[in-house]
Amino acid sequence: MIHWLQTSTAGLLTLAAVSIAVLLFLIIKVKVEPFIALIVVGLLTALAAGVPVGTLVGTAQKTSDSLLEKGFGSILGHIAAIIGLGTLLGSILEKSGGARVLTSALLRAFGEKRAPLAMGLSGLIFGIPVFFDIGIFVLAPLVYAAAKQGGRSIVLYAMPLLAGLSITHAFIPPHPGPVAAAGLLHVDLGWLILMGAVCGIPAWFIGGILYSTWIGKRVDVPLAEDFAKLAGEEGEQDGPAPSLKLVGGIIAVPLVLILLGTFGSILLPKGSTGAGIAAFLGTPAIALTIATLLASWLLGRRRGMSGADLAQLSANALRPVAMILLVVGAGSFFGAVLSATGIGKAVAGSLGDAGLPVLLAAYIISCGMRIAQGSATVAIVTTSGIVAPTVLDLHYSQAQLALVVVAISAGSIIASHVNDGGFWIVSRYFGLTVTQTLKTWTALETVLSLSGFGVAALVMALV
Repeated sequence: MIHWLQTSTAGLLTLAAVSIAVLLFLIIKVKVEPFIALIVVGLLTALAAGVPVGTLVGTAQKTSDSLLEKGFGSILGHIAAIIGLGTLLGSILEKSGGARVLTSALLRAFGEKRAPLAMGLSGLIFGIPVFFDIGIFVLAPLVYAAAKQGGRSIVLYAMPLLAGLSITHAFIPPHPGPVAAAGLLHVDLGWLILMGAVCGIPAWFIGGILYSTWIGKRVDVPLAEDFAKLAGEEGEQDGPAPSLKLVGGIIAVPLVLILLGTFGSILLPKGSTGAGIAAFLGTPAIALTIATLLASWLLGRRRGMSGADLAQLSANALRPVAMILLVVGAGSFFGAVLSATGIGKAVAGSLGDAGLPVLLAAYIISCGMRIAQGSATVAIVTTSGIVAPTVLDLHYSQAQLALVVVAISAGSIIASHVNDGGFWIVSRYFGLTVTQTLKTWTALETVLSLSGFGVAALVMALV
């Protein structure tokens, strides 16, 4: 039995299925923290597959070559600085009032009739540097104001905003999920930004504009009195607001630099000074460091924030990052186990025999992980670890690898329901009942997911 489990394709596939089932059981039923569950299941899977203890955890004298440390370290060395710097940049933009400036300008530009489009663009742009939940906390009062002024259902204004925030959170670096997937599948972040935008913007338009406008006219949720009182508070802040050009410029800096590094290495002569400069400035950690320093000075110190204020802001912003990094590291270890045990190759062979395209398989696995346990980041990291051995053996181009990440990301946002913290944030912040949230938010996430994957599959056929 043990020999069959460790050496045969059927045995390895059985081991993979059991390990994922145990992982979901620990997270959903036992309520174990995902990073602990991933470590435990990874260790048990490795032992069941016959990985020697020395290979798995090293020895008392040396652990640096162990599967456990390499699994964690290989990904954290790549993403820790990126996620940390991205979080700091978003917190400074949020504290300075940049979100209010951006959204207010868009509302003025598009007018009352097109306020839903303005809210959608606000979520899409401001969602790049800030986490999904922070975006809701900051921009919800502006949704209240737009709904109060327009006198229509709050769903009509909230859903486009949520669509923009959701797409950027799942598809665009420096958010943790796509950054982690890029590290596991060895994708250049410039390509991921490009393909994330190519697939994400059409999905946002389909879900955030077309579907949200349709559902907003059919689910009538008047603005609650408590929210109406908050509608006038969004403009309160210390000191004058930063300019729109400044806010937009700071958001654009890291994206432009990363894209410069990616395509500069292709277009400029290898070994030239220009290529070296582009590579340096386009390194994600360098690009985000430059943007964070600019934001700290232009939106912080120049506008009255002291060094102590910035230090406290940074400390508060980085607290949630620790758990994200632990989940990503543990997911990377789980993926390393699947690769080292031969489970990854067994899965690849089975997909080939079944004729199931890797892009579709990655999407389906991600959908299953999302629906089962609720976290988009956990779904992305776990799915990336599962499919990495298969994908890396196919020798895909960078564009194709980026599209696989997009497919995984699309699956990670499908059918948000009661096991997802975002479901309850949306319900609470916009005064929706559980039934109304299922009809609007859950359906919106599903439309975004299917649209994003559909575009990714179409582009995959062309590249």
